[in-house]
Amino acid sequence: MENLKPLTDFFSAIEKDFRISSTHIAIYTALLCFRAVKGFSNPIEVFRGELSPIAKISSKYTYHKCLQELHEYGYLRYEPSFKKTRGSRIYFFDFEIRTISKP
Repeated sequence: MENLKPLTDFFSAIEKDFRISSTHIAIYTALLCFRAVKGFSNPIEVFRGELSPIAKISSKYTYHKCLQELHEYGYLRYEPSFKKTRGSRIYFFDFEIRTISKP
């Protein structure tokens, strides 16, 4: 049950945030799955080609836009690499410690 805590914390945090769409949720959930495979490391390095099929997102624009918005809204830290040989870094926050600013 402890493995579901990051997901349930995320859902609690977004409950009243009208900016979050199903696409944001798909990406965040896919990131949590990817993180679990990588041994729960923080940060993780991920390539769009690895994450898009898991999140069921085919558009490059939508993928990058949603990740950038999750970063701007304070749900994660996204550091794009802009290099083909290095994945973007994603840092996860502990929602118990961090207070998400709501509009």
